[in-house]
Amino acid sequence: MTIKAKPILQNRFWIVEDETTKIGTLSWDDERYMFTDGAETCFFNNKRELDTRFPFIMWGEDATIKEETTPKEVYGFPTSVTPYNNMYDVKRKLPLFTKSEHSKSLYCAGYYIVRFDKGWVKSFCPKLITVERYDTKGPYTTEFEMKQELARASN
Repeated sequence: MTIKAKPILQNRFWIVEDETTKIGTLSWDDERYMFTDGAETCFFNNKRELDTRFPFIMWGEDATIKEETTPKEVYGFPTSVTPYNNMYDVKRKLPLFTKSEHSKSLYCAGYYIVRFDKGWVKSFCPKLITVERYDTKGPYTTEFEMKQELARASN
């Protein structure tokens, strides 16, 4: 019995099958892998996690999965996904990006703290609209810096 991931869209979508019987599907959305077998859906952050859960899946040479090599940062600030349309708002000193090539939603790279009605909360790569509507501090390059500022702001 051989279970193989058959590529449908190169490095994006595979049919997982046992010889000729379809077992499930596997997809990659630039952020994580999703395996669906009809009964359940599982998410994996990288190929290593996927191979740990499903070590029996054979990957053919034409079904190889590229590991993420694109840096996930904008102007030195970390992002949650591979950024597109990087820009820097000089007036507000904000590193901005979109999550896809044709998206119109802008996100702010880095760590922030945002003051809502109930107090200050931490935020990683918030939408620009959130930063514009609420009192914020940031961006910070590390979670540690952000947590320090959150402690100061909460007191």
